Amino acid sequence: MPLRKVNAPPKIPKTRKKKAESVLKAIPAPKPDKLEYLCKLFFRYDKTVKKQYLVIRIETIAYFTNFTYEITYDLLEKENDIYIIITGLKARMDLVPEVGPASCELKRESLEGNININLAKQDGAINGAEYLLDFKNKKIDLIKEFMPPKKNNRIFCKFEVDNDNFSFAD
Repeated sequence: MPLRKVNAPPKIPKTRKKKAESVLKAIPAPKPDKLEYLCKLFFRYDKTVKKQYLVIRIETIAYFTNFTYEITYDLLEKENDIYIIITGLKARMDLVPEVGPASCELKRESLEGNININLAKQDGAINGAEYLLDFKNKKIDLIKEFMPPKKNNRIFCKFEVDNDNFSFAD
């Protein structure tokens, strides 16, 4: 008995991507605190475009050996609040595998004053930190780390200032 003739390829359902606003409203499942990410801020001068940037670098605590991964994210900005929603990991197409954490960098033209960085995971957990940015004095101060009041919220990220990677125009 012959197989039936296929007129069109079968339709594969697409996975639904959560919108950034729905992630911020989601209530996470109860889990214990576990540090998974490290968020570092520093100033970097780009010589090619001759501009000063604030760099927000997010990296995993875990190190990967076989592949080099990149953290994928969605970004929401509201006045002095920056919401970074981590959506997952993506393998980089490098020829030589490296041992290291998964990471991503966000560049913002140099901002001044108080700024809140909020890091959110897909399950709805949110961690935040308040920074004081002083471009003239070439200084970033971590004022406080906080967790927004939310049911089952947990600590998964540590925030810090990375003084070793600062670079400025001569």
